[in-house]
Amino acid sequence: MAEINLLDLYPKAKRNLESRANSASDQDRLLARQFGLEYFDGTRNQGYGGYRYDGRWKPVVKRFASHYGLKPGSRVLDVGSAKGFMLYDFMTELEGIEVAGIDISQYAFDHALPDTKPFLKVGNATALPYDDQSFDLVISINTIHNLALPELKQSLREIERVSKRHSFITVDAYHDETERARMLQWNLTALTHMYVPEWVKLFDEVGYTGDYFWFIP
Repeated sequence: MAEINLLDLYPKAKRNLESRANSASDQDRLLARQFGLEYFDGTRNQGYGGYRYDGRWKPVVKRFASHYGLKPGSRVLDVGSAKGFMLYDFMTELEGIEVAGIDISQYAFDHALPDTKPFLKVGNATALPYDDQSFDLVISINTIHNLALPELKQSLREIERVSKRHSFITVDAYHDETERARMLQWNLTALTHMYVPEWVKLFDEVGYTGDYFWFIP
């Protein structure tokens, strides 16, 4: 288990925290947590403000491949795969990689990229519909923190169960009160966010042995 930033090549977005804090209403947050049209393709007050493929995961998947030694025949699972953009870049950038993805959103599945849709499922991270140790790498980026704490713990156990060896997650976190205040301004959907040492303690508690990093707006 190691803290490592494997998303360092992902383009960094400019986030207007004050605007989000002042304009996102309780109704916006309720809509966002439905993970439907409003969250993916509604306004920035409700989520992404338009979630479209642009190839930005290409350098990231190459980073994953290099770090974890992926090769033709390696199996990769994305927990929280949304419309399948990252999995598409795995398929196109790394020849012979086998992919799978699962997401809670029926809307995301319905609007997934056609090439990845056959490999996607609609489901919950607390009950992954895959066999034990069936993936060489399990990835979950900014997803499991959307669960309440008991369900989040179960999702970590599930990630551990279906991974042969490697996994990588990112979750909402903060090091100090300034970062915590920024998180509270930005957050729309996460039910669980904690200080970094609290996350590390939790990983140890549930037996998560994979790698991890933090989303800090």
